[in-house]
Amino acid sequence: MSALTVSRSTSPTELLANRQLQQAHEQAVRAPITEVATYVQRVLGQRWTAYLAGVSDAKAVGKWAKGTRKPQPDSERKLRDAYQIATLIALVDDEETARVWFAGMNPVLDHRAPAWVIANFDDGGDRAMEAALAFVANG
Repeated sequence: MSALTVSRSTSPTELLANRQLQQAHEQAVRAPITEVATYVQRVLGQRWTAYLAGVSDAKAVGKWAKGTRKPQPDSERKLRDAYQIATLIALVDDEETARVWFAGMNPVLDHRAPAWVIANFDDGGDRAMEAALAFVANG
């Protein structure tokens, strides 16, 4: 059964988790890139945000947030992945937990930091989301 499948035996906790997952997804899809960059920068900091987006100039993140520059498509995808995951964790816990989660070793990711995985794998966002779902499910 997928994470978003609802059956008669779905518990209230599972329903809440599904709603939070859907809310994080919708926000990540609909938010303008300026909002995405601002939020990820606030949660992770400018350098971590630049790192996971694959840019060497951390000042680029501030320009994205201000709308004076747009990220390349690959960087935007990574930012939106991080935004969705950070939003999900913050909905369940808080932004500080999301920040620490992105930087810390994660057993689901072979003890790599989720930010590193997003930065270094083409499917890093998918891998990090799986780890985030495991984290959220285990409270």
